[in-house]
Parts: sequence; structure tokens; C-alpha cells
Amino acid sequence: MRTSITYCVSGTLMFLMGRLQTGMRGAFGKPQGTCARVDIGQVLLSVRCKDNNGVHAQEALRRAKFKFPGRQKIIVSRKWGFTKFARTDYVKWKEENRIVNDGVNAKLLGCHGLLSNRQPGRAFLSAAVSG
Repeated sequence: MRTSITYCVSGTLMFLMGRLQTGMRGAFGKPQGTCARVDIGQVLLSVRCKDNNGVHAQEALRRAKFKFPGRQKIIVSRKWGFTKFARTDYVKWKEENRIVNDGVNAKLLGCHGLLSNRQPGRAFLSAAVSG
């Protein structure tokens, strides 16, 4: 999401309040709160869970999407966690020790860089394909 914007409520909508007799209170568009600008197709929320809890996460997101205006879609990713790697590639490269943990993400060891930084026997790897 981009910058947060301040939205204002005009005093002309006060007639819906009934007989409060507030007159022109807040009529000049005083700041009432903040909101975020969201583009079409932009990801609003990402959830990472174990495979056996995926059904519960989808149901929670289905219920949560009614709290937002507009139409939202729930899409199950083919990626591993929050990484950019497909699940099959991640499992294969993890068995080959080509994936290095990097916080909540992962790095793929390629064939670039200093030879002195490489482990013995891993100096010359084939080029890493990440997509």
C-alpha cells in the first residue's frame, strides 16, 4: 500500500443523525481519520501457514474479506512461504543444499561471487534458475 491519506466528512451528511441539533459542527471537512490508497490487483494481506492449516486460513480470509469494501479474491500461492521459489524447486534445492535461510526468506546459491567465499567442493555450480 502506498501513502496514507486523510479523509474528511462534510457537515452536510449530519442530517442523517436525527435531532442532535449540532448545527454546522465539522462542516468544513475536518480530518476524521486515515485510509490507504490501494491499486487494482494489489495484494492486501499475505498469510503463511502449514499445509494442514490451509483450510482454516482460507476460511479466516474469506470471513475477513467482508470487512473490506469492494471485491477481494483469495489466491493460494504456488510459492514456498514468502519466498520467490516454487514449492517443487524449493524442496529440490533444499535437498541439494543450494538454499540458504535468510530470515523469513531464502537465498539461492548461484555460480557468481568470490571463490574464497565458497565451501569446499561447491566452487563451480551450474547457473541458478529462480523462476
